[in-house]
Amino acid sequence: MTSRKPEEYFEKASMYGMLADYYKYTNPDLHMEYYQKHFKNLQKAAEAYKHKRVQPNGAQGRIRVLHAAPDAPNVDVYVNGTKILKDFPYKRMTEYLPLPQGSYHIDIYPTGESINTVISRRINVEGGKSYTLAAIGSVAKKNLTLQPIEDSTHTPSGESKVRFVHFSPDAPAVDVAVKGGDVVFSNISYRKVTDYLGVTPLTVDLEVRLAGSDSVVLSLPAVSLLPNMGYTIYAIGLAEGTPALEAIILSP
Repeated sequence: MTSRKPEEYFEKASMYGMLADYYKYTNPDLHMEYYQKHFKNLQKAAEAYKHKRVQPNGAQGRIRVLHAAPDAPNVDVYVNGTKILKDFPYKRMTEYLPLPQGSYHIDIYPTGESINTVISRRINVEGGKSYTLAAIGSVAKKNLTLQPIEDSTHTPSGESKVRFVHFSPDAPAVDVAVKGGDVVFSNISYRKVTDYLGVTPLTVDLEVRLAGSDSVVLSLPAVSLLPNMGYTIYAIGLAEGTPALEAIILSP
């Protein structure tokens, strides 16, 4: 049994994760070095957390956290009272964290605070499943919430798949289409998560349009869908105001 506290490993993992992201495209060797340290500390944190908090039944799931609330501050994230993320900024996504199957309470505070949460929710983690826990909504509208999304990590050999998630709190329903062409996903309203669409691997220009119209609100040029990979396109930000509407593409 490890003698260190889980939060010590989580904080190290968060630091190494940010360094890995920083060097992702400029220095592949450093990116891989920091990513390996990030993942190793996540594993140590999960092991320490398992001994400290739960009686495992042998089954593990995975969670990752996405900060997609455009007007919310940097936050600290706690799982069952243990801090797993510190000073976590908007538009940041963690790597997956393995957790034993069970029920967990997620508390999110503005960074440095520990009295008044901005989001508090209980989630269930099933063994063998992966989840994205997205902090979404608007501070101004007082509707911040945590939305769990189940991620599918299996893709048929040689194929690719993609889905779309609408997380812009002030944007109307939209369609996602091939640039100048057919609609791929239609009438997607706020908080809606489409099913995965299986496709032949390709690079394609996409665009997000106001639902039922040709009015383009967001362009997605050169979206690369590689074989044996799944992707989720998240629309985040604000249709009116800053930070502006944009898309981030993550796997799966």
